[in-house]
Amino acid sequence: MLRGALTRRGNRHLMIALTVALGACVATSMLSVMFNVGDKVNQELKSYGANIVVRPQGAAVLDDLYSTGEATEARSYLREDELGNIKTIFWTYNILDFAPLLNVSATDASGEHVPTTGTWFGHHLELATGESVETGLDKLRGWWGIEGSWPADDDEDGVLVGTTYAAAHGLTVGDTVTLTREGITRDFTVRGILTSGDDADRGVFIQLPQAQALLNREGVVGSVEVSALTTPDNDLARKAAKNPNSLSVSEKETWYCTAYVSSIAFQIEEVMTDSVARPVRQVAQSEGVILEKTQLLMVLVTVLALIASALAIANLVTAGVMERSSEIGLMKAVGAKDKQIIALFLTETVIVGLVGGVLGYGGGLALAQAIGYMVFHSSISFVPVVVGLVAVLVILVVLGASIPAIRYLLRLNAAEVLHGR
Repeated sequence: MLRGALTRRGNRHLMIALTVALGACVATSMLSVMFNVGDKVNQELKSYGANIVVRPQGAAVLDDLYSTGEATEARSYLREDELGNIKTIFWTYNILDFAPLLNVSATDASGEHVPTTGTWFGHHLELATGESVETGLDKLRGWWGIEGSWPADDDEDGVLVGTTYAAAHGLTVGDTVTLTREGITRDFTVRGILTSGDDADRGVFIQLPQAQALLNREGVVGSVEVSALTTPDNDLARKAAKNPNSLSVSEKETWYCTAYVSSIAFQIEEVMTDSVARPVRQVAQSEGVILEKTQLLMVLVTVLALIASALAIANLVTAGVMERSSEIGLMKAVGAKDKQIIALFLTETVIVGLVGGVLGYGGGLALAQAIGYMVFHSSISFVPVVVGLVAVLVILVVLGASIPAIRYLLRLNAAEVLHGR
């Protein structure tokens, strides 16, 4: 009987299967992207700069009290030889890029003050573990517009000049810039003109050793900007950010072993002498807000798609029951109980729904990959839990959509139906 019911009404069952497939396709794609979106959004935001800044303890206190927002020479420093330690912490693979900064109060040939910053443009760093990394400002500030090129790591005299400063002094790529500080003078060659849209447009960026030479201080850096892949903050992370000592042993273990921005900053402090590592809160908070809103949007799209599918399925199933009123009346007349008839119709509908769900799941995986490449320029990884979620959702939608048809079936009177009433 079940096989006959499935084969006799092929067109209506096909419509039900396609409706379920569309809902399952949207649900699969949205859920797959939702489970991947955390890392994807984090990676996108990391391309726009650092989310952790490391400073000497003394400088951090003074900056908190008297910060003017301007880059000034530091009075205390971090050790350059400890920079590689950043890539040895527990969350080493979450450290994407970092670059040291050393501010110098220099003047140019005209005697005008020039905000000068020493840094690594693209630096090859050997680690104590025997590994090596390529890091520097070219990766950390990859969104900068560069006319010309980034100075090479071994280009001692190569510099980047901000577009505002270059325009004011008529500088182009290949020109010479002379910088002086307290009797120490260096000549540099403009390799590129940067456009950032912020204060960097007014300054000059030079190699870190040259900045140390102008300061007459070898092996020091003023601060370090770090770009790390992090987990959005929750209540535990916010509690730890206020005071890590307030955590219980189990809470601290969970916090330390989760890639919160505050736990990564804490671990950096552990490996750098007299340092204070603090999240760039605007960036860190933006990650959480963007992620929450993106996930909420995907959940809403999934729910609306399933509701639309349920309404369409309800109409199709109810219409099918109405067409089969005589058949249902005959089954009741020969002694079939309501629950037996309901079980037959539900089994029939669930089988058709599962077929549609399988088709929709396959289509959803393809749609998720398309979304991944269009939005994030990378693939969406397979998430096993989505299989179970989609299967449960399909069954719930099909059963829920069958309720109006079941109510109609229960109200059918065999005698009236068989007499054509």
